[in-house]
Amino acid sequence: LADDVMKAAKVEKYNRLSALSVDHLRAMECVHPLTKFGYDFFVPLLDGEHVTDDTGTGFVHTAPGHGADDYIIWMNSQKLLRERGIDTTIPFTVDADGVMTDQAPGFTGKRVLKENGNKPGRDESANEAVIKALAEAGMMVARARLKHQYPHSWRSKKPVIFRNTPQWFIRMDGGIGAAPHPSPLPASGERGQVAQVGGAAGNRSLREIALDEIKRVEWVPEAGEKRITGMIANRPDWVVSRQRAWGVPICVFRNPETDQIIPGPGFAKSAELAERIRSAFAEKGADVWFEDGAKERLLEGIVDDPSAWEQVCDVLDVWFDSGSTHAFTLEDPDHFPGLQGIKRVHDGGHDRVMYLEGSDQHRGWFHSSLLEACGTRGGAPYDVVLTHGFVLDEKGLKMSKSLKNVTAPQDVIAKSGADILRLWVAASDYSDDLRVGQEIIKTFAETYRKMRNTIRWMLGALSHFEDGDRVDVADMPELEKLMLHRLSEIGPEVRTAYAAYDYRKVVAVLTQFLNTDLSAFYFDIRKDSLYCDAPSSVRRKAALTVIDEIYKATTLWLAPILSFTAEEAWLDRHPSEDGSVHLEEFPLMSRLWRNEDVAERWEKVREVRRVVTGALELERADKRIGSSLEAAPVVYIADVGLRAALEGVDLAEIAITSGIEIVAEAPPENAFTLPDVPGVGVVSKLAEGTRCARSWRVTKDVGSDADYPDISARDAAAMREIEGKG
Repeated sequence: LADDVMKAAKVEKYNRLSALSVDHLRAMECVHPLTKFGYDFFVPLLDGEHVTDDTGTGFVHTAPGHGADDYIIWMNSQKLLRERGIDTTIPFTVDADGVMTDQAPGFTGKRVLKENGNKPGRDESANEAVIKALAEAGMMVARARLKHQYPHSWRSKKPVIFRNTPQWFIRMDGGIGAAPHPSPLPASGERGQVAQVGGAAGNRSLREIALDEIKRVEWVPEAGEKRITGMIANRPDWVVSRQRAWGVPICVFRNPETDQIIPGPGFAKSAELAERIRSAFAEKGADVWFEDGAKERLLEGIVDDPSAWEQVCDVLDVWFDSGSTHAFTLEDPDHFPGLQGIKRVHDGGHDRVMYLEGSDQHRGWFHSSLLEACGTRGGAPYDVVLTHGFVLDEKGLKMSKSLKNVTAPQDVIAKSGADILRLWVAASDYSDDLRVGQEIIKTFAETYRKMRNTIRWMLGALSHFEDGDRVDVADMPELEKLMLHRLSEIGPEVRTAYAAYDYRKVVAVLTQFLNTDLSAFYFDIRKDSLYCDAPSSVRRKAALTVIDEIYKATTLWLAPILSFTAEEAWLDRHPSEDGSVHLEEFPLMSRLWRNEDVAERWEKVREVRRVVTGALELERADKRIGSSLEAAPVVYIADVGLRAALEGVDLAEIAITSGIEIVAEAPPENAFTLPDVPGVGVVSKLAEGTRCARSWRVTKDVGSDADYPDISARDAAAMREIEGKG
């Protein structure tokens, strides 16, 4: 690429002297371009796969202190470099403030970046100083501006540079059951050392223990197990130190001459020193470590010469802080007297502990908690880990104030109430990212409204119901037995879904039950009996008995999701200063309610009912009727099994018409039919008679009771009982 390079450098004429082979290059050492500034050492040529020759010479400077690729090739070349007598020590040329150190002679004090991340001025710029020095040394062919693809801080949008610095690590491999390592913080077990773990297995590595514990833990969704397994299996040693102006200090002292660490193994007074540090923290907090004279006070009487020891002022990675939460929550006897620390994991019969956070915490909190607990307690601090996705806008875009697409929870609560927000959360597939916006919230507001109205209707129906009015299951009509059977089916389904943290299924099951089984079927049918039957009617009392059971079950099942609505509904029926729906347990379904024969029979009844209601909808759409009670259709049923299922069933009551005639024949051509219910057809017909002013049924016996001339005989009898006329 000589022509391209010379053209870019605006060199109009050059001579090619010779060619160099790979063997020449491999044996070559270069003179440092800034020898005149005191850099009087040779520079080796290292074959790095990360350097390409498609846009330049393929030869670049190597800075192992400031780049991951450079660092790796430098470390992989240690043997070769030592054989050539080259010092392999990596200099620290840039300090934590972005200023060149005295290990960069001639440039000390110059800035790579300002502390705020901005470029320094021309006079203090390290880049300008180096370019000027190269020019003065005659070692620069050309100068131009280059837009470099370099990393930036995602938060401040400022450029960042890499620096190779000494750090504190926790080893992932190598046994931790046989010989304890130095601990940055006092841990359980002997103070100042990582507690020995592994038991009889002995000498297991932190990685091995963690991988075993991952298999024991329940991960929701299951994909979380695979994700964190890969991270633990492939991760390098854990760097736990940071150089921030704030944080929890790494409380150790280091002897620069011997590299000994205290508290640590081999030091007789480790336990005493660790206890002294712990007591100081308990009295004054973590900042006591940074007070003037802290080293001298803590080491007094512990070592002969405190001045020979260097106080480590690095702080712990914040993930180490968060990962230690189990130690001061689950193991705090004052706040959690029933828990006995991580030991509970191995002795069985304990309450299960769940960690719940976003899916990014496989790399964060879940990760650090697992490693800390495994290294100090011998097991994971949790039994269940549940993860969820992140909230996006309706278009699937990340929410941002600049895009003005943020749906704030407090805004939804202020406008729609907390329960609608909770319903949206519960109904969403939290294993993936969730979308939310005004239109989505509107949809759930409508779903909530239907749920709330159903519960409110039940409360209204039960307002005068007392325990003395209850009817035994054996004495109930089949329709009530069917609804109790449905409750007995739904109960285990809801419990199982909750136990599996499948709240989406809970919402789906209960929404279907409330809307389809109750509002559109059972309640629609039983309104007539509840409103119009005599108070002594067994059918009416049986319906109220069943509605009471449905109310209790659905309110309790919805309580974890619609917490405020359920509480309001519960206290309306069970007023008590000390009562709460959230102090109740899920109801147990009686085995006596299970009735497969009734369920099978009524499945056929409901098929016929669908055909009838479908025909009535067409009549209503064509304005031939206003209410279904104005109709008395003729239903043709050729199927013997369907006719048998209807024996003893008042189909007019079930279809909410004033009358129905069933004909055991195939439907005529003009009959209304449904493709999925073969052999059933409906021919619409108006009911004959007079409309009852009370029940709105059209019957021929309206006025048969002289005392009640505008209502039917059934309603007249009910009114006599209500008014005490005998």
